Amino acid sequence: MQQGELVNPFPSARGRLADGAVNQPAIDWEERYRRTVITGDMVATAVVVAAIGSFFGSRDAANWHEKWGILAFGTELLVLGALAVSRSWAPAVLGQGAEEFRRLGRSLFAAAVVLALGGIAFTSQNIKLWIFVAIPAIALVTMIERYLLRLWLHKQRKEGRCLRPVLAAGSAATLSDLISRARKFPHLGWRVDAVCTTDGLGHDGDHLDGVPVVGRLADVADHVRRGGYRVVAVTPDPHWSPDRLQRLAWNLEGSDAEMVVAPVLMEVAGPRLHVDAVLGIPLLRVSMPTFTGGRRVVKAVVDRMGAAVLLLVFAPLMALVGLCVAMDSRGGVFYRQRRVGKDGQEFMILKFRTMVPGAHGAKAGLAHRNEGAGVMFKLRRDPRVTRVGSVLRRYSIDELPQLFNVLTGSMSLVGPRPPLPEESAEYGPDIRRRLLVKPGLTGLWQISGRSDLPWEEAVRLDLRYVEDWSLALDTVILWKTLRAVVSGQGAY
Repeated sequence: MQQGELVNPFPSARGRLADGAVNQPAIDWEERYRRTVITGDMVATAVVVAAIGSFFGSRDAANWHEKWGILAFGTELLVLGALAVSRSWAPAVLGQGAEEFRRLGRSLFAAAVVLALGGIAFTSQNIKLWIFVAIPAIALVTMIERYLLRLWLHKQRKEGRCLRPVLAAGSAATLSDLISRARKFPHLGWRVDAVCTTDGLGHDGDHLDGVPVVGRLADVADHVRRGGYRVVAVTPDPHWSPDRLQRLAWNLEGSDAEMVVAPVLMEVAGPRLHVDAVLGIPLLRVSMPTFTGGRRVVKAVVDRMGAAVLLLVFAPLMALVGLCVAMDSRGGVFYRQRRVGKDGQEFMILKFRTMVPGAHGAKAGLAHRNEGAGVMFKLRRDPRVTRVGSVLRRYSIDELPQLFNVLTGSMSLVGPRPPLPEESAEYGPDIRRRLLVKPGLTGLWQISGRSDLPWEEAVRLDLRYVEDWSLALDTVILWKTLRAVVSGQGAY
């Protein structure tokens, strides 16, 4: 190490040899990150409890130990105990996906319920403060703390550190897809270091898309034990019979490797997948997508309440933007355009005007310069866009009036991109599944690159949202939208 070089507190595994062996099989960054999260949760909980106890307890100092000290200490122990029992500190869920925050939320809700029952049992007069103030405050602070730690971890992973070494085994085609996704999304923490194929060969002889082919599918367990891999990813291949998969799981027992089996339904995930034991056989049960019911009612209520609140918050900004649009060029402040919504019903979308009057009629003359993907029309340097319009588009400010569409029920805060009638007319049966739900002000396409996305990827993301929608996914998308809008990436 050169003088002045910083030491990463969460080092990744050392380099991997061509035959699958590693110089240092032990990976300690996972445990260090886990300890950091636990410490952060403990400190955050202690700070919130101490702050609330000190502020409210000072008003009743004579009974501090009886009324406040015991409740404060008990609340902290209860919260930390709930986090431990619900396995909120399990390495498998830390640093990625919505499951980490789901477990955190369930833990704190359980702590609040137990605290309420304890208050009823002991007839405590001060229990409401800890249920309705302390627990929500702990939830807010711990979620922010974990999100900041996750941002740091994702930054490390994009720089090639804090990654889990993966041995993947399956057909060449499915392995190529897995390698491509792991490279495209390094923040998820997988680094495919070696693969095993049916015949022990890859597209390029002993390599598959630049990854060494270390053996055949029958040799996976041996290579895992020699190589010190952290994850064994099994992708679809005719070789994998139930008996062979079971034997592989047995052979991996005692190693540090986690076995992950990719289902044939690659795009179905989240709350729709359930593992059931039927007649002693583990079966992957796929529930139907939810387009109606209680959760959809909750989503509709949240949409309209959220839109109303956001309109109040952004009212001064919208008034200023309207003035700038009116002063920049002649024409109306707002632009109305027909779009296709749920079940193919058309509605008028509302946006701030970002183009000169008559822009739609000039579209045909610019068709030869189209840079959009698939049926979408996009131009990075569109001559029809006004000076103010280019700024509004970059930061998606022109879309704020769509909150009125959400308020009236034609759109949702989160959903697929609302297509033009001429775009939806070219949809095939598969792509038309985008119209099973309301279009959204934001969505997976918004946080994944927007106009820079290839058409096929944009469609895949919209269909994935339709299939795997959940309230937790909506929350994550809304949170990530802020960062995507601030960066302005893919907006033009």
